[in-house]
Amino acid sequence: MEIDFSRLAHGLIPAIIQDSETKNVLMLGYMNKEAYQKTVETGKVTFFSRSKQRLWTKGEESGNFLNLVDIKNDCDEDSLLIQAKPVGSTCHTGADTCWQEPNSQEYGFISNLESTIKTRRENADSEKSYVASLFKLGINKIAQKVGEEAVEVVIEAKDDNDDLFLSESADLLFHYLILLQAKGFQLNDVIDVLKSRQK
Repeated sequence: MEIDFSRLAHGLIPAIIQDSETKNVLMLGYMNKEAYQKTVETGKVTFFSRSKQRLWTKGEESGNFLNLVDIKNDCDEDSLLIQAKPVGSTCHTGADTCWQEPNSQEYGFISNLESTIKTRRENADSEKSYVASLFKLGINKIAQKVGEEAVEVVIEAKDDNDDLFLSESADLLFHYLILLQAKGFQLNDVIDVLKSRQK
C-alpha cells in the first residue's frame, strides 16, 4: 500500500486502531512515514508522538503492545484503519479503550437480547414476563422448551415453508439463550469453546 505522506498535514495520517477480533475501536493515533514503515516491518503498531516528537511503539514501556493484523487506507487515502490484537489494556489510564469502554465481544441485537433476558430474570416477580415465568419454573422446564423448539426446527427443515422454519429457528435461539443464562453462561462462553476448536 502506497501512502503519499507529502500531501498530508504535517506528514501525519490518522490511524484508527480496531481490535481485530471484537471489532471495537481502541484508540486513535497518528503515523508519519517512518512510523508506518516500522509498524509494517516489526508487526508492532508504532505512532509518531506529537507530544514527544518521536516515534513511539505502543507498549514500549507498559508491555501492552498492539500486534498488527491488517492495515487499510480509506477511499480518500487520508486515514488508516489498523486491525490489531491488543496485549493488555490500550489506554494509558489502564482502560481497555481510550473511550473508557470495555473491549468485550458484542453481537448487536443478540447481545441486547441477552441483556433483556438478564433483566427479566432479575425481575422474576413480574407476572407479565414470559421469560420471568420460565425462570420461575426452573431449569428442567427451560431445557424441555429448548428440546421442543429443536424438534420443531427439525420438522420445519424437512418442509418447504421457509417462514415457519425461520420462526421456529428464532424460537430455538431465544430459548437457548435463556437456557445458557439459567446455567450461568452467555453466548460468549460457547463461542470461546468454538474458538478453542478452531484449527
